[in-house]
Amino acid sequence: FLASNNCIMTSKYNIITFLPVNLFEQFQEVANTYFLFLLILQLIPQISSLSWFTTIVPLVLVLSITAVKDATDDYFRHKSDNQVNNRQSQVLINGILQKEKWMNVRVGDIIKLENNQFVAADLLLLSSSEPHGLCYIETAELDGETNMKVRQSLSVTSELGDPNHLAQFDGEVVCEPPNNKLDRFCGTLYWRECKYGLSNQNMLLRGCVLRNTESCYGLVIFAGPDTKLMQNSGRTKFKRTSIDRLMNTLVLWIFGFLVCMGVILAIGNAVWEREVGFLFQSYLPWDPPVDNFLFSAFLSFWSYVIILNTVVPISLYVSVEVIRLCHSYFINWDRRMFCNRSSTPAEARSTTLNEELGQVEYIFSDKTGTLTQNIMTFNNSISAYDILALSQRAQPLDFSTWNPLADRDFCFYDASLLEAVKVGEPAVHEFFRVLSLCHTVMSEEKSEGELVYKAQSPDEGALVTAARNFGFVFRSRTPSTITTQELGKAVTYTLLAILDFNNIRKRMSVIVRTPEGRIRLYCKGADTVLFERLHSCSHDVMNITSDHLNEYAGDGLRTLALAYRDLSEEQWAEWAERYRGADKAIDCREDRLAAAYEEIEQDLMLLGATAIEDKLQEGVAETIAILSLANIKIWVLTGDKQETAVNIGYSCKMLTDDTTEVFIVNGHTVQSVREDLRLVCHPFISPPTSVLESISGEFALVISGHSLAHALEADMEQEFLETACACRAVICCRVTPLQKAMVVELVKRHKNAVTLAIGDGANDVSMIKTAHIGVGISGQEGIQAVLASDYSFSQFRFLQRLLLVHGRWSYLRMCRFLCYFFYKNFAFTMVHFWFGFFCGFSAQTVYDQYFITLYNIVYTSLPVLAMGIFDQDVPEQRSLEYPKLYEPGQLNLLFNKREFFICIAQGIYTSVVLFFIPYGVLSQATQSNGVPLADYQTFAVTTATALVIVVSVQISLDTGYWTAINHFFVWGSVGAYFTILFTMHSSVLFNIFPKQFHFLGSSQNTLAQPVVWLTIALATVICIAPVLAFRFLKLDLKPQLSDTVRYTQLVQQKKWKPALGRLGRGGSRRSGYAFAHQEGFGELITSGKNMRLSSLALATFASRHSASWIDTLRKKKHNPHICMFSPCLRGFPPGSPVSSHSPQTCSQANWTCYTAPRCV
Repeated sequence: FLASNNCIMTSKYNIITFLPVNLFEQFQEVANTYFLFLLILQLIPQISSLSWFTTIVPLVLVLSITAVKDATDDYFRHKSDNQVNNRQSQVLINGILQKEKWMNVRVGDIIKLENNQFVAADLLLLSSSEPHGLCYIETAELDGETNMKVRQSLSVTSELGDPNHLAQFDGEVVCEPPNNKLDRFCGTLYWRECKYGLSNQNMLLRGCVLRNTESCYGLVIFAGPDTKLMQNSGRTKFKRTSIDRLMNTLVLWIFGFLVCMGVILAIGNAVWEREVGFLFQSYLPWDPPVDNFLFSAFLSFWSYVIILNTVVPISLYVSVEVIRLCHSYFINWDRRMFCNRSSTPAEARSTTLNEELGQVEYIFSDKTGTLTQNIMTFNNSISAYDILALSQRAQPLDFSTWNPLADRDFCFYDASLLEAVKVGEPAVHEFFRVLSLCHTVMSEEKSEGELVYKAQSPDEGALVTAARNFGFVFRSRTPSTITTQELGKAVTYTLLAILDFNNIRKRMSVIVRTPEGRIRLYCKGADTVLFERLHSCSHDVMNITSDHLNEYAGDGLRTLALAYRDLSEEQWAEWAERYRGADKAIDCREDRLAAAYEEIEQDLMLLGATAIEDKLQEGVAETIAILSLANIKIWVLTGDKQETAVNIGYSCKMLTDDTTEVFIVNGHTVQSVREDLRLVCHPFISPPTSVLESISGEFALVISGHSLAHALEADMEQEFLETACACRAVICCRVTPLQKAMVVELVKRHKNAVTLAIGDGANDVSMIKTAHIGVGISGQEGIQAVLASDYSFSQFRFLQRLLLVHGRWSYLRMCRFLCYFFYKNFAFTMVHFWFGFFCGFSAQTVYDQYFITLYNIVYTSLPVLAMGIFDQDVPEQRSLEYPKLYEPGQLNLLFNKREFFICIAQGIYTSVVLFFIPYGVLSQATQSNGVPLADYQTFAVTTATALVIVVSVQISLDTGYWTAINHFFVWGSVGAYFTILFTMHSSVLFNIFPKQFHFLGSSQNTLAQPVVWLTIALATVICIAPVLAFRFLKLDLKPQLSDTVRYTQLVQQKKWKPALGRLGRGGSRRSGYAFAHQEGFGELITSGKNMRLSSLALATFASRHSASWIDTLRKKKHNPHICMFSPCLRGFPPGSPVSSHSPQTCSQANWTCYTAPRCV
């Protein structure tokens, strides 16, 4: 393949392509093409009875506004691209390191990286300042994980640390083509007549950050769009809302309706010209080139197409863009979505998707950095003899008073545990000794007493830090020793072996020789694994520990069990011999080592357990619970391992005690995955019932990345989708960025639902771009997700407000806007249709062209614009209190084809009244002096005035939330109409433009007649009375939820806030164990290859928040004599005295509300 340069481009346009590409995108909107066609017709004088400027000015305005908005969005993409492309890197050129911009880096260049620098391209690590060619990287931009990862160069290149030696490097790399697989690389290095295999462990990928390594050198393998980061980014897609797509369909229908009306009137013209028109030929001949009635009918058809085109005026699209822009600013200005900690406001990066925020059914969320802070804190512990748990939170303990090496950021509140350490409880000492010895953490002492731990997983860092604060301080290590400081005394243990962790063993052990000469094995791991290997005398302790582990797991904490075993010299010698043999084996080395580990890890003595909290972001549990009540399904797609993801599922209440069962799909083959999926469905399905009908929704599905790869194949994806959608919670773990996008695309393709993806890292970019709506979290993992998103903010909890308040209001406002807009324009336009039957089908307009031009620009544009911007059915607090208010948007109830036909039916009815009532009255009416009123201008002024008044009264009824701006626009528009009307018929304009303003004093004369005002009043009553009657009946017989909420707001004398305590927890499922680091660190430590390391600061944050009220909200068991819903939808305060009669089912939940005869 042809190697790419290192310049990236996430923008859609450049200076040359902007105009043609943007116009092509805009004319994909059917309405824009429709108006361009009308403009061409209006340029033909034989068929146009309206000036061409009435169409071209609004069309150019719409195209210009949209183009400016798109150009602005793309400008910021260009700005971001330039910022990245202009970063500096050191490139080896002719044996000299020279600074070059990233965009100028090419495949084959050798780059020098320094500590904390981003990797510019996909590099083959050649050498490092660390021993043995090691370097440490952070891959948060790629997979969302902030823990350190190790990369190592080939031994043959590790000594090429000098630029002079590197300049002589002439190796050739043959590798796989560019792909999006982050966890694998396959290639071969040919150098000095030898070949060396290359793997992912030798690669530094673009987007990684070099950490705790002074410098390293790398050879560019892939650059720019070929890098794995960009291969996973996906293309920037042009997103449209479902309302936009519906509008395209409706415009086609309206155009078809317009053609039908044109055909009817053209046929009428042909009949009239043939039967009646020939009588006038002697003094009213046809204009050239018309020479027969058929050609006259043909021209009449196009004339009526032009006249009746206002059923969909171009001003509709101008107004839509203005409304969306204002809604975007409301999001940007929302102080309740502003994060004070990071000084980050919410930002609507796209202005075209606001109403779609009110229709979301599926949310696909990343975990690390999105739901969690990726900060682990030591929470609880249990010793074998005393239960030492967190009792209550008062003031945090001050460890520095007796331990000068304590970490001051560490927070713990249980003084009894510290007292047990001080009094010398042997079990507690042994407990913390395990934590200080059984790990793979590296330590660096920057200055006397200032320790910095470098842990590959935040779990291990939290445990070692906890032991440090309780007096068992891990100080340093060598390949054969571990040095600690136990209660102020330095102790050195001989490290005999590390039995490393992997996902199958789910545990790790170390074997050490104590200063007293005893040999002891210390082990930590998943409780389900360790309990099987305990000595029989530990069963009583195991039962006690298991109960507390269940309690901790129920709180979503990550648990670990700790144990030890004493070994005799003979036992150690015999086992060590077998261990060395297995370690040196060429065939089946892993299996032989596993067997050796299994042999020695038996008859363990249980010491206790730990509980680690992977701290959630503030408000995550409440947000997920509220969104679930709004019938929004949340799927977690994460690159983390299964146990971690499941733990977070419990922590954020996706998985609760109400979850009947959690199904695990973990197969490695197509057949095993298919069997797992069918096993999930088997207990519930009896043919021909479908999965969706049979599963009650109280189940959860957890699927791993390797299983998901098979489940997304064409022959299995439908089965997977049905199973997943039937479950209450879905967690996909160990997934690649592309798999995230594929899951989102699967739901988009098969479900008629709006999807939203939210993430904070570069590994989430594909998912964000694929979903209907992409949300970026501006967190600790860079800004790639934010740059690719449609909306961004800093905390997951703001998603609740974005959807339930801004999204719901935007959808409501847009639907009300569209319904009213179609209504008023059909009422306006169809008058021309009825008039055609009384004017010889001559394409004569009822109104003058100035009224036609100003109707949608001045007279009716601002009131509907104000409604579309400011309207709301209930206050924002009620939108959050009643999540069910969100469901009409998901079901698309407020604007659909049915609602559209109701609107145009009302508009047609109004046009009939507005035409025939004035026509019938004025045809027989006379002025006070006996002069008839049956003239064209009187009829036109009367009809136009009645129209403006009727549509103004109608929007007053449609507006649910009045502001000063609404009042000003509604009544100001009516005032503007009369002002302009009298001005156009005044002598001043007549004297200046006598050819344009012919009808001097027509409006003044017409509106001075009482019969005209009576006619207008009659038409208004006939138009509005049925609407009022229908709405009152609907409100009384079939009220919507928003109507009920508004009613409760009126009847409540004061706002009542529930004070719900935390409900007790029943038996919980066991949370997964707290173990997140990778396999292989044990061997790395004992080999001595990584003994020189730099610092890694491990931060700890404030104690976790409480989400106890949400437990109450989601409980189904309740007091049958109390209404738990706040407030009761029937208007009775929760907790009011009730009788045992008249149970009423609450429409918001499954609770039963027993209502008393009156509210007390």
